[in-house]
Amino acid sequence: MRSFQEIFDISAERHGGAEALEARLGGAKTAAELAAIPEDRWLAEMSKYIFATGLNWTVIEKKWPGFEEAFHGFDVGRCAMMDDEMFDSLLTDTRIVRHGAKIASVRDNAAFMLELRDEGGIAKVVGEWPSEDFAALLEMLKKRGSRLGGMTGAYSMRMLGRDSYILSKDVIARLIAEGVVDKAPTSKAAMRAVQEAFNLWMAQSGRSLTDISRVLAMSIG
Repeated sequence: MRSFQEIFDISAERHGGAEALEARLGGAKTAAELAAIPEDRWLAEMSKYIFATGLNWTVIEKKWPGFEEAFHGFDVGRCAMMDDEMFDSLLTDTRIVRHGAKIASVRDNAAFMLELRDEGGIAKVVGEWPSEDFAALLEMLKKRGSRLGGMTGAYSMRMLGRDSYILSKDVIARLIAEGVVDKAPTSKAAMRAVQEAFNLWMAQSGRSLTDISRVLAMSIG
């Protein structure tokens, strides 16, 4: 497996040099910055990626103001208490994408966030989760949340500023090239191997998961 510096050099050569590459890195928030993000924005961002799955992203972006209205600004308490009347009205609401299981996920993830209040709240739990165990955070979101498995949880964490890696096609290609995995990682063993590789690269470079993930992706694409 190559060192992080070797992979960085490959990426820099592909993208205009080290300085140009550095300009495209950064962006992860601190735990304190994540703690300042209101609950409703966590629910909104997760919901956006859930609804976007399988659809053209521009469709969701265009409709998003309607989503905000239909789900009452993604107020966690109100969404968690979604009754049959509200659910049925959303099934016919042209402001949103009318997908029953995805609508239900907003209710279920709001309830999940209410549960997390006993653990300090979604922002504290996610913000203070160690980057060295990011795979376990993704597994927790998958198990306790609704429709947050696969890429959905990871993408929503990245967009909120949580230090993260994204197992995109290009990142996976680099991981395969380095012998970390032999295909897209889906098993717990494969995800452990991915985490161990990122942990080694973090130790070598002092960089965040976010930066390492981007460098890996740009070493291919």
